[in-house]
Amino acid sequence: MRCLIVDDSAAFRDAATAMLERAGVSVVGMACNAAEALQRADELHPDVVLVDIDLGTENGFDVAEAIHRAGSPEPPVILISTHSEQDFVDLIADSPAVGFLPKFALSPDSIRQLVGLSAPRDT
Repeated sequence: MRCLIVDDSAAFRDAATAMLERAGVSVVGMACNAAEALQRADELHPDVVLVDIDLGTENGFDVAEAIHRAGSPEPPVILISTHSEQDFVDLIADSPAVGFLPKFALSPDSIRQLVGLSAPRDT
């Protein structure tokens, strides 16, 4: 699985990359904002994009929507956060993301489960 990580924290990007790569996930790129995320997704064609909900002055919901609108084939987006899913339950449900993972529960298995359960969407 080829993964793109979008998070404004360099420390989290590095830690997540190390953990995922040890478990056999190839982190093909990283981005810290919406513009970089769209550029990397277009260039790298990842199998999945992990997007932090809180990107400083930007938000992950807008990034998920932009990736969804960018064209086909769009990679599945999984929203991640240190906040509880309950804080964003309606926004997550309304987003084109395939799901949400708390950062503490991030693992290759949890990513595969969400991606495996995602259904193709109409564009």
